[in-house]
Amino acid sequence: MGGELRDKVASGVAWSLGEKLGTILLQMVVSIVVARLLMPDDVGLMALMTFFSSLALVVVDSGFSQMLIRKGDPAQGDYKSVFLFNVVVSWIVYGVLVAVFPAVAAFYGRPILARIAPVLFLLVPVNALGTIQNTIFMRQFRFALLSKITFVASLASGVLAVTMALAGCGVWSLVGQRLSSIAVRALLLWFFSDWRPRRKERASTRPLREMAPYSLRLMATDLISAIYTRVAQLFIGKIYSTDLLGYFYQAQKLEELPVTSTVQSVQNVTFPAFSKLAASPRKFAESYRQVVMIVAFLMFPAMTGLSAVAPDLFALLLGERWMPTVPYFEAMCLVGLFTPLAMIAYNVLKTLSDGRVVVRLEVVKRVLMTGVLAVTIPHSVMAIVWGMVAMAAIELVLNLVATTRLCTLSLWRFVRTLLPIAAVTALMYGTVVWGVQPRIADLHLGLRLMVQLIAGVAVFAGAAALFRLESLRETLAIVRKLWHKTC
Repeated sequence: MGGELRDKVASGVAWSLGEKLGTILLQMVVSIVVARLLMPDDVGLMALMTFFSSLALVVVDSGFSQMLIRKGDPAQGDYKSVFLFNVVVSWIVYGVLVAVFPAVAAFYGRPILARIAPVLFLLVPVNALGTIQNTIFMRQFRFALLSKITFVASLASGVLAVTMALAGCGVWSLVGQRLSSIAVRALLLWFFSDWRPRRKERASTRPLREMAPYSLRLMATDLISAIYTRVAQLFIGKIYSTDLLGYFYQAQKLEELPVTSTVQSVQNVTFPAFSKLAASPRKFAESYRQVVMIVAFLMFPAMTGLSAVAPDLFALLLGERWMPTVPYFEAMCLVGLFTPLAMIAYNVLKTLSDGRVVVRLEVVKRVLMTGVLAVTIPHSVMAIVWGMVAMAAIELVLNLVATTRLCTLSLWRFVRTLLPIAAVTALMYGTVVWGVQPRIADLHLGLRLMVQLIAGVAVFAGAAALFRLESLRETLAIVRKLWHKTC
């Protein structure tokens, strides 16, 4: 990776991760406070709404923002055309959702869903207002600004959610949090951006027609992915109960906080960076390997560590009401080992292919996942969770294999890169679960949790240094460079 571009990528990832870390901690605090004030049923209702809002956001964007990032030098008219398309489609989607939700509410036997829909789904047109500004900032590698905007939006929405929960608003506190987060972010994007849809810039359907073949393929894959990521929620809410859905969703949400944040941080930076390196196969392959290595070095110990301390963590932070969530969370942490790496490989496929490979691969993965869901859904919620773990692992393997056909990086090279990190992570997990936990069972809950965390960090860092892992050297090099740059 070229020196200047590498510095931009490293700085972008660092800023994104820094913001995401702050946002994770903030959202964790908010989630803990709100969870203590709400019932699992309230969280389950929000889970059902989240499925539909996620699909709506994908449809509105239609892959055009990703195409604008990939495009060499978009004209101002391109931005305006995509902006107007997003706004118009967003209101159409909003109208459709509001119109159909009385039927959805009747299907689940929860009339409150029909009352929530007209308010919550306002996030769809509101989000469309800031899509172009966000795209431009990403093209400019202005991730520090984007990070600050996201943090402020999370802070404002978190304060509102806690206030509403304390006032006894129930599920409406979650609605207020989601809607206000989108609104504040869109407002700040407009405030800090110089771009506006000006009259002198001619909008037409020509840029949309030119980008449509690739953009619609991306939309199709993203839509399929969004459906299958959340589809289990629909069945759990109907077949089992909204209480169980609440436990499931809470586990999924807490697991996704570090995973999604890391994926978004790396994805936002690497997609435009990979696009610039596509013409240099050797640099591209090595940059791809290094990104995978560093992300694995961060996520492997983080997710296995959370799984190891989950019972004590939930008992301390959420209380007895949410202890049924623990088995789901412990298993879902394994998803966090695979998903970030799978998404990096997915970015490579989007960069190097024309979109057809991506669509075909997504079809294969979703056929497999349909089979997994068909087998697991009738058994139990726990079976569904283990099915999700299996599919995350399968998705990673399929994505990696597909990328090896498009770039000069072999699958064996991936294995050699990841194996030392996996070995050190396994040593850390075993030490905490079988070495430390039995010896501190009589300690106070908070102290017990602290001892486990310290032991885990010490074992992982010590083993990584002892065996001189390449991932440790590269991570420290990036940290030092960014530290000196900041200072």
